Amino acid sequence: MVPIKPLLVIYNPVAGRGRVLQYWSKVAKALHDAGVIFEAAATKEPSDAARLAEGAIGHYSAVVGVGGDGTIHEIVNGLMRASQEKETIPLGVIPLGNGDDFAKIIPPETKIGSKQFDWEEAVRKIAGGQTRLFDVGKIQGGSLHPEMIDGPQYFMNGMDIGFGAQTMYNLKRIPRFLTGLSAYLTAVIMTLVDYKIPKLRLEMDGFPPFEQEATLTAVMNGRCFGSGFWVCPEAQADDGVFDILVSKDVDRLNIMRLVPSLMKGEHLNEPVLKIYRTKKIIIESVKSMVIEVDGEIPYAEAKKLQIELLPKRLRVFV
Repeated sequence: MVPIKPLLVIYNPVAGRGRVLQYWSKVAKALHDAGVIFEAAATKEPSDAARLAEGAIGHYSAVVGVGGDGTIHEIVNGLMRASQEKETIPLGVIPLGNGDDFAKIIPPETKIGSKQFDWEEAVRKIAGGQTRLFDVGKIQGGSLHPEMIDGPQYFMNGMDIGFGAQTMYNLKRIPRFLTGLSAYLTAVIMTLVDYKIPKLRLEMDGFPPFEQEATLTAVMNGRCFGSGFWVCPEAQADDGVFDILVSKDVDRLNIMRLVPSLMKGEHLNEPVLKIYRTKKIIIESVKSMVIEVDGEIPYAEAKKLQIELLPKRLRVFV
């Protein structure tokens, strides 16, 4: 009889500003009580989750991430490298981070403005064993942060340039007692103080290239980033295309006017915003860009990025 391979559960003790460490014993007990056979590994430094996930192939039947979008982002990168961009082994997501935006698109999808499924429901999904294939984004170009593993960067939820990326950069500087949406809104206010709008050249399949000063450019597989900003509310994670939101040059007053609409997903008719759907996009800038990917800042600087969609590569417990 062939022995059943266990799941590898990777947990990030500092994710969610300490929430994972607070809940880990309960999560482990719930997995055990649900009959899940697993081994656990804690991350200790950046890129640990990616290395652990990459090494799981052949030893484990699936990988489960306990943490936020940053932890899941690392795991997805490890799984995609291990599979050589083919279909991955299953990924389980137990959301205990600040934003958990990827969790919002795991069926049943979170309604706009609502809370995503909780960690106990996530355990039930993993124990149930049902999976579904999601698309994955691939980024090439730019100078990676020294802590990152060399090579293409993969993303499961989304990436952005401009206001959202600068806000994520500022989020990492605010006090730890602020969490969730309150933390993101504080970071938004910080960004408004000295934000400089980049001028970009965008080249997308099916559209003529154009240059534009763009306050926000978001390339999304999912629908939401920043915990509660539903930038592409009609996006589907398995439809074979990105939803790309590009804004025109918007001043501070209009940014604040748009924030409530973005939080409700009611901004699609705004004349300063436009949604494109495509499989590939090239983004260029004369000045170095801050790049946010799944809540992380993987690029030290970038002036040209090539982004493509890899359809139905990531198998996820649903």
